[in-house]
Amino acid sequence: MRLFFALWPDDEVRARLAHWSRELHALCGGRPTRPENLHATFAFLGSVDDARVAEVERAAQEAAPRRFTLILDRPGYWKHNRIAWAGASVVPPGLDVLVSELRGALAKSQIRFDAKSFVPHVTLLREAREPGAMPAFEPIEWRLDGFALVQSVTLPQGSRYAIRKSWKV
Repeated sequence: MRLFFALWPDDEVRARLAHWSRELHALCGGRPTRPENLHATFAFLGSVDDARVAEVERAAQEAAPRRFTLILDRPGYWKHNRIAWAGASVVPPGLDVLVSELRGALAKSQIRFDAKSFVPHVTLLREAREPGAMPAFEPIEWRLDGFALVQSVTLPQGSRYAIRKSWKV
């Protein structure tokens, strides 16, 4: 199964992200992320054998969930993969610690994950055109108190993300 660890928004944050997505879509086109799939990945595991899921969950217990606020205050565009996103210009220290602890626990347990640098963002559009200029958006204050292990389920109409387990303060 395909797994990843993510920050999962509440309904209010999800609605505000969906609004940003619609505004960007008007400028860039592309394929919007379905609102129910909006999230911020901080450790992508990819395919994991069913037999190892319990090990993944045990490793996650070594990362202490924290309360912090992530301010999504800047839209962005990555030309190399044609993704428009909502990002944070400042990473809260609690998020840096959480990412470090979780990735360290995964490495210690010999669970493979994509180790590229963490850039806090929510993918809003895929296959988007580069906009001439990014619009200014009202910042989104995202209060967090935990994280989730999420499974990507492939369906004929696209992927659906389902929370397998979450860790809260």
